[in-house]
Amino acid sequence: MLQLSDLVALILLCIVLYHLWASVGIREHCLIAVKRHLAAHQLQLLDENIALRALWWKRNRRGQIQVWRRYHFEFSAQGDERYQGRIITLGKHIENIELQAHRLPDERLH
Repeated sequence: MLQLSDLVALILLCIVLYHLWASVGIREHCLIAVKRHLAAHQLQLLDENIALRALWWKRNRRGQIQVWRRYHFEFSAQGDERYQGRIITLGKHIENIELQAHRLPDERLH
């Protein structure tokens, strides 16, 4: 027979699984946004990867509590150096993409 503690555990497991599933979708959305942003600036994403570095609860402009995430990535202008970048999301919305100061791509190579 199903007890109340079993039901609570099942509900918590469902919540965790949903959060993981939603996180994968948000990460993929961020990866596409980073690639587009870098391509627009003639930069390249290194390692084809972004890594979650911070996760927190934060209120949006309407006062609703949402998950705030910060992903880090590395990029290059010439291919021989590495610079740091980060993308910040609040819920499903991308708040900001920040790039470390870097050399501009050499126009003679293009």
